[in-house]
Amino acid sequence: MPEVLKAPLVVEFPFTRSLGPVQSAFLTGLRERVVLGVKTTDGRTLVPPVEYDPVTAEEIRDLVEVAPTGTVTTWAWNHEPRRGQPLATPFGWVLVRLDGADTTLLHALGAPGPDAVHTGMRVRIRWAGERTGSITDIACFEPYDGEPAQPDGHTGEFDDPRTGIVAPARLDYTYSPGRAQSAYINALSEQRTVGERCPACRKVYVPPRGACPTCGVATSEQVEVGPRGTVTTFCIVNIKATHTANLDIEVPYVYAHIALDGADLALHARIGGIPYDRVRMGLRVEPVWTEGARYPDHYRPTGEPDADYETYKELL
Repeated sequence: MPEVLKAPLVVEFPFTRSLGPVQSAFLTGLRERVVLGVKTTDGRTLVPPVEYDPVTAEEIRDLVEVAPTGTVTTWAWNHEPRRGQPLATPFGWVLVRLDGADTTLLHALGAPGPDAVHTGMRVRIRWAGERTGSITDIACFEPYDGEPAQPDGHTGEFDDPRTGIVAPARLDYTYSPGRAQSAYINALSEQRTVGERCPACRKVYVPPRGACPTCGVATSEQVEVGPRGTVTTFCIVNIKATHTANLDIEVPYVYAHIALDGADLALHARIGGIPYDRVRMGLRVEPVWTEGARYPDHYRPTGEPDADYETYKELL
């Protein structure tokens, strides 16, 4: 049986969001070493603050300062910190009820080991040396055996409030394409495109999925398709991709669904070798390979007459 492929995969993008008055005050306060909560209509103080009362759903904006000291209510030890986590050495994840708050805040606890952590222990905030108005302005919590700190009664008004944040989102995982797609990828390395035929409906799926999505039966019969095909639908891309080295393509350009000859499912690929405004449904195209590439760089016109709509209408 051929080897099933697997590879590490990273999905990463920056998530930009604006801040309302409550979150703006909370994050700006952290920048100024002030912890703000919000008071609900029934008198509870929520930290971190929310914009709507979780019980009544009413909008709440009554900000109140709480202390940078508090009590651990529960915890878990992190033996192997991951990229981007608060501390690079083993640490505790803790829920801390800050003095003056009625809810808990999740953050890291810097401690020498799990034996040094317990529910009920007193802690205080260790502030980051450089603060920008984000949750990471709290570097971590640390054990504390002094008296509870007294807040100054800050109102939540700041001269230069933080109005937006950029939060990087990242997912690291190992991807295994399975038997069918492993065969598909291996064939691409030989500049061939293969699909699998359903034994019931006889449709050929590219890329293969290992099962027919219509009939629900397993597929195993390999069928080589293409290399030429027909553009069924397409879109013009006008926004340049960023943070992606292999998509450094000048806009505008075209991405299209292409029905390869012999396939019953269209795949998508970039169209090149033709002005973007001359790409059309029915355009006949062929793959363009670059040296050492594992898949076609793009598809270009073959020069053949356009395909008749009736030949590809079922693949739109």
